[in-house]
Amino acid sequence: MEISEGIYYVGVDDEKIDLFEGILPVKHGMAYNSYVIMDEKCAVMDSVDGHFGDEWLKNVEKALDGRAPDYIVVLHMEPDHSANVFAFTQKYPAAQVVGNAKTFVMLSEFFGTDYAERRIVVKDGDKLSLGRHELTFVFAPMVHWPEVMTAYESHTKTLFSADAFGKFGANSHEEEWEDEARRYYFAIVGKYGVQVQALLKKLSAYDISTICSLHGPVLKSDISRYVQLYSRWSSYEPETDGVLIAYTSVYGHTQAAVALLKEKLLKRGVKAEAYDIVRTERTYLIAEAFRYSKAVFATTTYNGDIFPAMREFIACLTERNYQNRTVAFVENGSWAPVAAKGMQTEFEKCKNLVFAENNVKIRSALNAESAAQIEALADELARI
Repeated sequence: MEISEGIYYVGVDDEKIDLFEGILPVKHGMAYNSYVIMDEKCAVMDSVDGHFGDEWLKNVEKALDGRAPDYIVVLHMEPDHSANVFAFTQKYPAAQVVGNAKTFVMLSEFFGTDYAERRIVVKDGDKLSLGRHELTFVFAPMVHWPEVMTAYESHTKTLFSADAFGKFGANSHEEEWEDEARRYYFAIVGKYGVQVQALLKKLSAYDISTICSLHGPVLKSDISRYVQLYSRWSSYEPETDGVLIAYTSVYGHTQAAVALLKEKLLKRGVKAEAYDIVRTERTYLIAEAFRYSKAVFATTTYNGDIFPAMREFIACLTERNYQNRTVAFVENGSWAPVAAKGMQTEFEKCKNLVFAENNVKIRSALNAESAAQIEALADELARI
């Protein structure tokens, strides 16, 4: 498939995978993207996951149409993109390997060779001319590995963005980019917002008309929208003014309190969604937590601490630099409720969080006192 003049897609779809990176559920598979640039010289941009080496090499051969490649450019060394570099270099022994200094350290670690006799080591801002097409390398360390770099092709104004702007899902499954891209970003890249902001600042100097990520569809229209969303996500600014209510419930009493709180918020004109975190896929919840401007965490005291699933969910947020939001707590404890204190202690690790003045304490089941606390919390969240 020709993407732009002289640029071809040669990636593969994995429609059988159910867990990406062995932990992240993917309902509609995964795309491993690779590209070929045809000019006076030919460059292959990255490879694909190890399970698809034969299919990928056939795609590359078809795109090359009888020509021999001059380069394989390695933008990212994670094995879902680099696993077939060694097979490629065996099939095309004259092709040079293009990467940065950290790339070649990792190539040695993965394949036992750093290609000293056939490598081109590039630095940030270096260029590689293929003819009319010229690549400028823009380093992106820790987006989300230390060796990552992107490449801007000036003739077609194409950005080869490595994992940036990627999404979950095979390309054969057509769907809106935004939701699965948000989930992908916060599940995988979300910890590295500062580094993403640094990359976006560098990329602002380039006129980009096409984005070729290593996962997901080629992005051609409304590039500014994708950049704006990435800027918002990486600066940890909420997208939606509303309240996410994340809860656990053992015997249904905390769930009843959450239902009442959601009802009160909706009556006040506040957008609110409630999710049982035990029964909702974790990365979806993480993405939703970063989407909303406010959050309520409702759980039970369990063994004198936070209910385990809630503690784990909060850890997922804090390790991704959760910030710039208003947070409130609902705790339930029959004889010694301490979950709210424990949750606040965990969130105090974060920057720029505002803790609500009104929290809710339930002793076993809702009563007039705790229902009044819910009213007060709903009022406060509606005012903010």
